[in-house]
Amino acid sequence: MLGLLDALDISNAHVVGNSLGGACALRMALDAPGRISALVLMGPGGVNTTRSLPTPGLKLLLDYYNGEGPTLAKITRFIREYLVYDGSQVSDEMIQERYEASIDPQVIAAPPLRRPIGIPRFSRWDFTRDSRLKHCQVPTLVLWGTEDKVNRPSGGEALRSRMPDCNLYLFGRTGHWVQWERADEFNAVTLAFLISRSAR
Repeated sequence: MLGLLDALDISNAHVVGNSLGGACALRMALDAPGRISALVLMGPGGVNTTRSLPTPGLKLLLDYYNGEGPTLAKITRFIREYLVYDGSQVSDEMIQERYEASIDPQVIAAPPLRRPIGIPRFSRWDFTRDSRLKHCQVPTLVLWGTEDKVNRPSGGEALRSRMPDCNLYLFGRTGHWVQWERADEFNAVTLAFLISRSAR
C-alpha cells in the first residue's frame, strides 16, 4: 500500500481499513507514520488481547479456502452467523456477490487469509506486542462492534490505551461489519473525525 502511494505520487493520506485492511492500515502507520495523516480502523486484525486461539469466526474465515474450498454454504454461514449481529439483514443477493468475488481465479490463486500450515505463529501479527504503538502519533479512530465474533472487541481498548492519540467508539448490537451494519453513524463519526484532522 505504501508502494501504491508512491506510484500515485501521494505524500500522505488518511487511511481507513476494516479487519485485515485495518491491520494493513495500522502497519502502514507504524512503518511510515509520516505518510499517514489520520487512521480509521474498524475491528482491525492483529490485536490479540487474550493470547488465545482465534475466535470461532476467524477460524471459519481462515478455513474458507481449505478442504473442499469456497462454497456458497460456507460463506452464507460465516456472514449470517459470524460477520454481522443480525444475519437476517443480509440479502441473498449480497451473499451471492461476496461469494462470486471469493471465487475469482486470482483470489483462489492467492487467498488473502488462510490458516497457516503447521503451528501458527499468531504473535507475529500481534500489534499489542509492538513497542512502536506507544510512540505512534498518527491521529487514530477505532470503531468496533461489541458483538464482533471475528476480532475480539477488547482490541479496541488495547489500542486506545497504548496509542497516544487514539479515540475509541463502540457500537452496541453490532458485529464485525460496523461500516455496513451502522452505516449512517459510521459515516457521521468517521467524517467528523477526518474533517477535524484535516483542519489541523
